[in-house]
Amino acid sequence: MMRALMLSAAALAFALPAAAQDVAIVNATLVIGDGSAPIEGGSVIVRGGKVVAAGDGVVVPAGMERIDAEGHYVTPGIVAAFSRVGLTEVDAVGGTNDRSAPRTRFSAGLDIAPALNPMGSPIAVNRAAGVTRAIVAPGGSSNLFAGQGAVVDLADDMDMVTRPRALQFVAFGEAGSAKAGGSRAATFLLFREQLLAARSYARNPAVLAEWGNDAMIQRADADALVRVIDGATPLFVRVDRAADIVNVLKLKQDFPALKLVLVGATEGWMVAREIAAAKVPVLVSPLTDLPGSFERLGATQSNAGRMKAAGIDVAVGVFDDDDAHKMGYATQYAGNLVGLTKMPGASGLSWDQAFASISSAPARAVGMDGQIGSLRPGRAGDVVIWDKDPLELGSRPTAIWIDGKRQSLTTRQDRLRDRYADPVEGALPNAYDW
Repeated sequence: MMRALMLSAAALAFALPAAAQDVAIVNATLVIGDGSAPIEGGSVIVRGGKVVAAGDGVVVPAGMERIDAEGHYVTPGIVAAFSRVGLTEVDAVGGTNDRSAPRTRFSAGLDIAPALNPMGSPIAVNRAAGVTRAIVAPGGSSNLFAGQGAVVDLADDMDMVTRPRALQFVAFGEAGSAKAGGSRAATFLLFREQLLAARSYARNPAVLAEWGNDAMIQRADADALVRVIDGATPLFVRVDRAADIVNVLKLKQDFPALKLVLVGATEGWMVAREIAAAKVPVLVSPLTDLPGSFERLGATQSNAGRMKAAGIDVAVGVFDDDDAHKMGYATQYAGNLVGLTKMPGASGLSWDQAFASISSAPARAVGMDGQIGSLRPGRAGDVVIWDKDPLELGSRPTAIWIDGKRQSLTTRQDRLRDRYADPVEGALPNAYDW
């Protein structure tokens, strides 16, 4: 009975959200995250869960808690550009994997928010690596459209959804062809027909009843696609081949309000001028540098650098590489792009550009750079203190705040290590320790 009471109390304490702290972090190598250079001796003030000031010469209000960063890097939290965190616990165990719904009759209307698990072990692992927010996309459905993704925070509480239905995801190229009937021609036709069906529904909702069992889309799918057509919901499009990218950009001719975001764009450097002219942001994985398929024959590590040089807004993510568990690799990926600037013939990013590619650029792609992704005033109080340059391999956070709340850096792996590091025989096996 006593043990049951102790467990209940512990569980209750764990469920209660921490209060936001008013805190000033001073004497920092301060990174705003907007592409500007680090500020030596900078300070950031967080009050009521929001950044109220950041830069040099910031006056700390009397009585506010002060933390001396001792010259260490202080940055906004990392924004994972494209992930499945919260949807997957163990990839090989179907019961813990909600990234895809291959047998449902719904597609665009699927909303991942109810499937997200804020208590999954990958949340703490990624948070401890400096990731404070993530753009989470569904993996797929039985149809062309995968469904609606969300922007989430990785705080140690039960309320992780920052913005539900923040994006719609669809795959073109080889993946889209497989869904549409076997060819790219079928993919583009199905895409247009489903959006046209949604437009007809918006003008006359009774049309779905007239279509009956032969309706191309369900009501929930039509509602979701209407928001895509109107530009209210960004459309994240997975596409890699240069020719496919150009054809995706042409979709705006039929649907001019589309807010396109290209995901992958392995051969984007080959059509960078067209992407830049369309003012479409791109999410890339820099380590997609080998021709793993025929639609990626033009893969190169210089992809991100070449597109950035062409004027494209480039964000860096960890998709195609354990996008549920290892989003913290984003700092390494960004650091690799800095290293490329020192290699003859290669194209990379400056340090300032590279950090922005994992903070403000992903936030901008999803239309939330006014709320997250930098330390500009008014943004969420997501702040990380690092032990060294965050883009250097081996750097780790020493303190993290999300919405102004100090976060634990302890993970399940840490607790398992501590539990079994010094095995001592007791009344019960160590596994019974809370």
